Amino acid sequence: MAESTQQNQAVLSDQLEKLIDDLPDDQLTIDELIERCGEEGLLLLSALLTLVFLIPVSIPGVSTVFGAVILLVGISRLRGKSLWLPARVKRHPLTVKKLRPALKRGLVWVHRLEKISRPLRLASLAQGRAVNIVNNLAFILAAILLMSPFGFVPFSNTLPGIALLFYSIGLAQRDGVALVLGHLTSLATLIYFSALIGGGGYALKRLLT
Repeated sequence: MAESTQQNQAVLSDQLEKLIDDLPDDQLTIDELIERCGEEGLLLLSALLTLVFLIPVSIPGVSTVFGAVILLVGISRLRGKSLWLPARVKRHPLTVKKLRPALKRGLVWVHRLEKISRPLRLASLAQGRAVNIVNNLAFILAAILLMSPFGFVPFSNTLPGIALLFYSIGLAQRDGVALVLGHLTSLATLIYFSALIGGGGYALKRLLT
């Protein structure tokens, strides 16, 4: 079991890179992207979708659509059901010419996390019914934070994107340390967003007085 998990961990970046390289040259839909990952590859899909948020680049419409897919992945995991997507989201077209370079650049983070992640490390924090509920709820929260309307603010997508990448790797490898890092990054995101809201409210109040 541990040996199998170790092998999966060792090829995570290779799996993502192959998936990116095999994308068509023009366009594909969200549904086609999910088919390429496979029904058992939802955490791989989530890791892939977070990559575009880990670099300072903006692809219009991606935050809402990708965030919605990741959110529904989290909900499907929490419910123990197959992934369901609205027809509109499934048919959403992606321009691969713009998407592929962003995904490639985001792979740098996966290589970094592979160096510090270990399968079955503090596994008690990564398995068990109650723990799974907590981790999947945290995964859902991070997806909601990713969809928050702060895309124009630096790091507003990057922080929840990193949290989701930690969660994806931690859940896939049952790495409790990666999951704890995901929780800490989500907490940092909440603090950052609270500061943004508080600062914006204070600035507005000063303007109106």
